Amino acid sequence: MTATLKQLSRLLRDKEISSVQLTRKYIEVIENRDPQINSYVTRCFDEALLAAERADKMIARGEAAPLTGIPFALKDNICTDGIETTCCSKILSGFKPYYDATAYKKLKDICAPLLGKTNMDEFAMGSTSETSCFGAPKNPRDLNRVTGGSSGGSAAAVAAGLAPFALGSDTGGSVRQPAAFCGVVGFKPTYGAVSRYGLIAYGSSLDQIGAIALSVEDAAIVFNAVKGEDERDMTSRKCPDIGELTGDIKGMKVGVVSEFFEGLSPEIKGAVERALKGLESCGATICEYSAPSLKSALPVYYIIACAEASSNLGRYDGIRYGFRAQNYSSVDDMIIKTRTQGFGKEVQKRIMLGTYVLSGGYLDAYYKKACLLRESIKEDFNELFERCDILVAPTAPNTAFPLGYTQNNAVEMYLSDMCTVPVNIAGLPAVSLPCGSDKSGLPIGVQIIGSPFNDSTTLNAAHALELCGVSKCKPEKGGVEL
Repeated sequence: MTATLKQLSRLLRDKEISSVQLTRKYIEVIENRDPQINSYVTRCFDEALLAAERADKMIARGEAAPLTGIPFALKDNICTDGIETTCCSKILSGFKPYYDATAYKKLKDICAPLLGKTNMDEFAMGSTSETSCFGAPKNPRDLNRVTGGSSGGSAAAVAAGLAPFALGSDTGGSVRQPAAFCGVVGFKPTYGAVSRYGLIAYGSSLDQIGAIALSVEDAAIVFNAVKGEDERDMTSRKCPDIGELTGDIKGMKVGVVSEFFEGLSPEIKGAVERALKGLESCGATICEYSAPSLKSALPVYYIIACAEASSNLGRYDGIRYGFRAQNYSSVDDMIIKTRTQGFGKEVQKRIMLGTYVLSGGYLDAYYKKACLLRESIKEDFNELFERCDILVAPTAPNTAFPLGYTQNNAVEMYLSDMCTVPVNIAGLPAVSLPCGSDKSGLPIGVQIIGSPFNDSTTLNAAHALELCGVSKCKPEKGGVEL
């Protein structure tokens, strides 16, 4: 069988398997299968085995946490002390941070072995993971399809059974959309619930570290391990532990916002409607609403995200770290050549767009207007959550694209985020889980959206879908079998 995190924890605690044995099993599978999938860009096998040895000693002393000894994967924009962290960009080639991201350090401190850093869109900018300087990861459900992005490598690793769980980052759907494309669970917590310290920034007011796993319960276990206030991140907040998920949603009001369902294919709409019927069968009440401001969410997101990216990526100049161009005539020439050669086309595009909307004469027309519309979207969500407990929406308006498709269809790539970006604009928790497949057998995702810091309610509603059989998720053939 393929074990859940709760089952793996029990096996380790009962000495039915050691962390070293478990870690070696995953290393073997990665070596055999990942060359076809390309989910890992840096492998940390020696470090993982040392951590596994420490984990076995910790378990023997009776000091184990739920994730002690369980290996995992980490998106390549989350800093790791002494381990290369590149954001899958040429401009950060060779960069080894001198500190750990808080979320990673929390896992490191409980001796969860890090298997490696995972592939992603360059600087998290993209919806297919094809902008990576290491080449695109492949979708384990169909190797001719994309994984989604930007946390595509993390989603592919979990879906292929190359890691029992992974951390990613979600700026506009970058945990949930690849989870939907790969047929696994992706949880984006409330903004501030997990520290962003050590997460290399794309859009600082939107970014959030999240979990990718095989079940909602697993995602909750990971969230409990990494959440919490951090003095090094002033946007972080305390939040309660996720208790035992019961799936009891009797009396819960489930909101359906019509704007989320515009332009959907019949297959995706039908799959989400079946998920709604599943929630109804568990005792929930379905209520229909409209939120016209959501129609502006996509342009608002891209204006704000690109503006923040333009500012955040200004530090990459070839002077302090990472790649530096050769054959330059002056400092200015070196910076221009470094950024031109080091950044990929998608990143350059978003930096230019962000610089434009922040420039004199356009700040009021674009950026400030987007910020005002952002507040309107937040207000609409606040009003919705006064009338219902959770919202249900498709995760994406499409299933996984063929590899290379978006090179000539960039608009469709941007539109694939239309259902996920409102959540980041408002800082809400949301979890994506499988709810069926299309005629090609590709996974379809549904997302459960909650109000701020009601992460527990959000996860519990998602767990109800698992219990009623609407959502089933397991790795593709070739994963670790126990």
